[in-house]
Amino acid sequence: MKAPKTGQSKTLPLAAHDGGGRFPGLRTEDLSGHWDPSTSSVVMQRLGRQPHMRFLTPAEEAAADALFNQLLGQREEPRIPIVQMVDARLAEAETDGWHYEGMPDDGRAWRVSLAWLDDDARLRCGGPIARASWDEQHRVLQSIQNLGKDRWHDWPASHVWSLWTRYACTAFYSHPWAWDEIGFTGPAYPRGYKNLGLNALEPTEVADSRPRQDPLRRRT
Repeated sequence: MKAPKTGQSKTLPLAAHDGGGRFPGLRTEDLSGHWDPSTSSVVMQRLGRQPHMRFLTPAEEAAADALFNQLLGQREEPRIPIVQMVDARLAEAETDGWHYEGMPDDGRAWRVSLAWLDDDARLRCGGPIARASWDEQHRVLQSIQNLGKDRWHDWPASHVWSLWTRYACTAFYSHPWAWDEIGFTGPAYPRGYKNLGLNALEPTEVADSRPRQDPLRRRT
């Protein structure tokens, strides 16, 4: 993690200086007519009202929400509803099909690691992570990431970090708002692809307006 600037916000759509606007005019949800009804229903539900929480407790939900907002830079609305999407996965036991040796299944690992996160925040900030300021939250999480392969409580910090970021990124990049930012036009079923080849665009795709720009490399 890199320390955020005061007042910095990374809500979608991204500003040009943060790498946004590279695919002008792309609005993936407008392409739902190209999808079969089942696919359209699944994708468009991510844009609508989210289901009630079924796995995480209110305290765990608050901690996870703070965690995801930090990991993904979602400081202000509108935010992609990451915590609701992750909760749905955990409620249905839709894991990645594996977990690290020495760690429990993902559902249990989430409960335990969120409790530890609140414990650390209470020691450093005087309350659970959700009640800490943005900068305080950042410092708590940075201290965990800095441990690398060393243990954080009972587990290697890198393993916990992997659990958190895998679920966060899977949810984030399954949402049409994120697709708009990376130029992805959504599922190709049933239309398929016809323009195969380097730089060959489908009719629904938008050309990158700044193909030589790499926002991550520009910040290094």
